[in-house]
Amino acid sequence: MPKLPQISGWKIVKLLQKEGWILVSQKGSHVKLSKDLGLGKTLVIVPQHKVLKKGTLSNILKTSNLKI
Repeated sequence: MPKLPQISGWKIVKLLQKEGWILVSQKGSHVKLSKDLGLGKTLVIVPQHKVLKKGTLSNILKTSNLKI
């Protein structure tokens, strides 16, 4: 697996929205995005940090089937 880039939460939200994810809500520094991936709606929660930790970014990418 290639090395994950350092990326902010807002950049991930913008990428997900370009891929058709819909912003459902925001509470504090966390944003909820939703999309129907065929097996029902999938929900992704993205923290709005300046730099996301590797594990958090990896989990968001796996859940959303997004490639960077």
